[in-house]
Amino acid sequence: MDSAILIGLYIFVLALFAGAELIAKVPPTLHTPLMSGSNAISGIAILGALVVAGESLTLKGNTVVGVLAVAFATVNVVGGYMVTDRMLQMFKKKK
Repeated sequence: MDSAILIGLYIFVLALFAGAELIAKVPPTLHTPLMSGSNAISGIAILGALVVAGESLTLKGNTVVGVLAVAFATVNVVGGYMVTDRMLQMFKKKK
């Protein structure tokens, strides 16, 4: 295996464990602000995916992966904002 791929895989696994541990320790009152922050990060991922998707005029693997990344990141942003809105509705006073 190429050493760059092995290092990337190692970093990915460490980030996976660190992220799972971090999310498990977040109190419920902070979930809404963190959800909004992660939606902003997904918006940045959409911009990066658009750059990758529009890189060439021919249909290459990068273009296909870029289009898929745009689709998945868009679903993530929209779903995240829907969940955030629903959570905020729970804290509003009822009439």
